Amino acid sequence: MQVNDLIFKELIKRGYSLDGKTRIWNIADSKLWYLTPEQAQGFLDLEQGEDYKKDVIQKEIDLIKFNINEVLKKIGNKPVNIIDLGCGDGKKAVLFVENLKGKIKLRYCPIDISSYMVEKALDKIKKINAGEVVKFQWNISDFENLENVANLLRMSDYKSNLFLLLGNTLGNFEINELLYEIGSSMKKGDFLLIGNGLDNRHYDDIVKSYNDPTFDDWLMNIIGQLGLEKKDVKFGVRFKNSRVEMYYTILNDRKISFQDKNVYFAKGDQILVCVSYKYDEYDFRHFMRLYFGDVKVYVSKDKSYALAMCQK
Repeated sequence: MQVNDLIFKELIKRGYSLDGKTRIWNIADSKLWYLTPEQAQGFLDLEQGEDYKKDVIQKEIDLIKFNINEVLKKIGNKPVNIIDLGCGDGKKAVLFVENLKGKIKLRYCPIDISSYMVEKALDKIKKINAGEVVKFQWNISDFENLENVANLLRMSDYKSNLFLLLGNTLGNFEINELLYEIGSSMKKGDFLLIGNGLDNRHYDDIVKSYNDPTFDDWLMNIIGQLGLEKKDVKFGVRFKNSRVEMYYTILNDRKISFQDKNVYFAKGDQILVCVSYKYDEYDFRHFMRLYFGDVKVYVSKDKSYALAMCQK
């Protein structure tokens, strides 16, 4: 596979750190996960993996279904923009759009770093035929233009925004930076619904959800775009630093050359490609209340997943 310029530059820029005698190359950045349609589809495929679907997707869906009437009651009957952050294929927003259909005026706006995901979400929501669907230049974004998007959507009848940050998307970012970014884009009366896994200290169960061949197949796309092959690396998952870490261990010394630059990987080096932060219930509630005045948190029975309904 051809070396990807962006991934190689990130590797060079970040370099490596030492964990004992092990060199750790950290390129765990969500903007690298969906660079190609194959990567984007690979993520959608892994969401259908048995453990991930049971431990993440289904727990979030169950929480939403159980509490959706209370959530929608908070929103009221005024026209609303549903801004779907990290929209994926739109399935996270379907529950809200279907339940609001015919009750209030709504406008759906998916935001994702992947144009492939945005198109999938647009197609899925259009089929419900519940309201307007917004397609414009800021659909494909890593949330940097979120304040512009929120203000533009607030025009005409749609003065209120409901931001969705579901599917453990919060865990892929530095929490303070992302919550500040979203909070700064909200006006009084806006809502934000967050779904994220909790650190319930069952580390083996948490790791099991991610230690799946579909994750390896998906993340191997990044390793392949560094010029490495399957035979050069071994996939691993661990819980460390309050987060799930997915990484590849180099099995043999390798030199990667690209644009007159060389990178030397030694046997035993690790390339960190994906992280997912988990917070215990106390810390999760604390972060929400740090940025929002009105917060209601719904927690799954096994304390492993939470929804937070936040109002500015």
